Amino acid sequence: MKLKEGFILHKTGEENIVVPTGKASKSFNGLIRNNATATFIFERLLQDVTEEDLVQAILEKYDVSEEIAKEDVKAVLKQLRKAGILDE
Repeated sequence: MKLKEGFILHKTGEENIVVPTGKASKSFNGLIRNNATATFIFERLLQDVTEEDLVQAILEKYDVSEEIAKEDVKAVLKQLRKAGILDE
């Protein structure tokens, strides 16, 4: 899975925002604000990855349990699916 084309991450100061561009801006109106973990996951979704790849990346980056990493990944993926910007 990976993000659909036309979505970029814009960092402004402390804030991380997902912005639609090109054709994507016609089908998705709005912005998505990310926390640090969601931004980390978003950056990995620029390439084709599995859910397990994302969990492993979280475990390598952050000092959290596997259970917490799985919950975080599932929560972010749920929001991206809801927004319709995840290509599976």
